[in-house]
Amino acid sequence: MPAKTKKTAARAGARGSSKPSMAAPLKGRLNLITCVLQRGKANDVAKAAMQAGAKGATVVYGRGMGVGELMGALGFAIVPQKEVIQIVCTADATRKLFDVVVAAADLTKPGMGIANIIPIHEAAGLFQ
Repeated sequence: MPAKTKKTAARAGARGSSKPSMAAPLKGRLNLITCVLQRGKANDVAKAAMQAGAKGATVVYGRGMGVGELMGALGFAIVPQKEVIQIVCTADATRKLFDVVVAAADLTKPGMGIANIIPIHEAAGLFQ
């Protein structure tokens, strides 16, 4: 097979690679902030987190069960449909983002939702 000439190599470089660039797995101090909210609240909470520095957020829909019946008996309207926000962030940003999520979701009030932080050992597909 003949070696590429400079002209051929230059054209190939100008076209770019046909292979997608892959992000290397991130290792180190990452955390996952998860927040389960009443339906219709996640968009505002995710926007607040992104304004505070989150690089992105994932919102999925779910259905809760359990203590909701008890809370309903106490006068709190809790429907089983939920929205779940997940934010992967560095350890340095975790406290700030968690506080913003708690405040934006009004989680100090009973029946508004829950939030937690889980450490991540390794993650792939993220861009810094």
